[in-house]
Amino acid sequence: MNRWRRSMSATPIALIAAVLMVTLAALFGSPGEKAKAANEVGPAVYVIPVKQTVESGLQSFLERAFKEAEEAKAEHVILVINTLGGKVVNAEEIGHLIRESAIPTTAFVEGKAVSAGTYIALNADNIIMQPGSTIGAAAVVNGSGTLEDNPKTISFWTSEMSESAGLQGRDKNIAVAMADPNAMVELKDKLGRDKLKGEILTLSASEAEKVGYSEHTAANVDEAVKWLGLEGRTQIEVVPSLAENVARWLLNPIVMTILLILGIAGIVIEMIIPGFGVPGVVGILSFALYFFGHYVAGFAGMESVVLFVIGIALLIIEVFVPSFGILGLLGSAALVAGVVTAASDPMTAFISIVIALVVATILIVIFIRMNKSRGIWNKFILREKLTTEQGFVSADIKDSLLGLQGTTITPLRPAGTIVMNDKRIDVVTSGEFIDTNRTVTVIKAEGTWVVVKEVTK
Repeated sequence: MNRWRRSMSATPIALIAAVLMVTLAALFGSPGEKAKAANEVGPAVYVIPVKQTVESGLQSFLERAFKEAEEAKAEHVILVINTLGGKVVNAEEIGHLIRESAIPTTAFVEGKAVSAGTYIALNADNIIMQPGSTIGAAAVVNGSGTLEDNPKTISFWTSEMSESAGLQGRDKNIAVAMADPNAMVELKDKLGRDKLKGEILTLSASEAEKVGYSEHTAANVDEAVKWLGLEGRTQIEVVPSLAENVARWLLNPIVMTILLILGIAGIVIEMIIPGFGVPGVVGILSFALYFFGHYVAGFAGMESVVLFVIGIALLIIEVFVPSFGILGLLGSAALVAGVVTAASDPMTAFISIVIALVVATILIVIFIRMNKSRGIWNKFILREKLTTEQGFVSADIKDSLLGLQGTTITPLRPAGTIVMNDKRIDVVTSGEFIDTNRTVTVIKAEGTWVVVKEVTK
């Protein structure tokens, strides 16, 4: 059994090590090889897809892709955009990444550049659109999917859209009309229609070219490369690695919360009901996957992992070394800090861990009730019953004295001592006083109590 337990304990370490090895290979091996290949063939065009929801995973991927392009001294970057948008905070970071890059960037809108996708495209040096593609509809929506009505949020986003358009010499009013439903802009002379109040402006490929929001219309990336005058250049397509795809899935708030639930419940159950093995393995793997996803995405550092490990260690110590809750509080604080600092959005992480704690507590209580006889607390509880049937006697039994007679050797007032069969016995009366050298008989014997009365002739 001990050998089995040791092998089970080693399993998560081996799995975590394997995952880290795959991650390192995916993160560091592939980009270096591509950069080397680009240097061997001369200036290259890097083609980077933006074909997913705009969130932290996409941001991390684009940061890696642009870094790789810069290391390879790429001549141009083409972002192939086809997205319905996503988070404003990540779109803003991606926009600044494109602006600050020393490599000229072109946004090729392959299908839809909607919402946050529009903002990303506006930060590029050029926009080329595929026939039938659209750009716009960049109004902010809240968590329920309805248009945001907070004036501060709308003002911030429209100013960001306006600034991005202005940096590339595009009409700021059109960018505002794409983001603010209440904005109006006259486009009748160019498009034959005006943008009315309450409408969110969206432009087709031909309309975008007419109003200067697209420099060219091309059927595919090759035609876009030809228009840019980059024919003959090596095209290097950067795609998300396996680790990045897995990390993107792990960063989903729902998946993240489930991992935290399994992690907390698994480790606590293993601590209080040892011997199962499986809950401990599940708990460790769940936390390993949580930090793996955030590490690959570039959000978690070693400090987050160290905080988390310290938190778990303090909670374990609290179980065996009572500290009036001090170690428990410090451990809980370190654990929460490790999880929150590893996340891209601390507030989302905090909400996830609160939900996880509540659900995990319910699971732990259910599991404990189902396994009452196996809990660690059984080591501290005396289960043996000290009954007479099992031979345990708390004091001498006086039942055998019932009906026997003795002589008082001290006054009974009402307690005193008698002698019976040459043995001194402490007795009491029912309340009356009995003098010395009087004959008494035992009328009641209950436990250590012996009750007597005087024998009258």
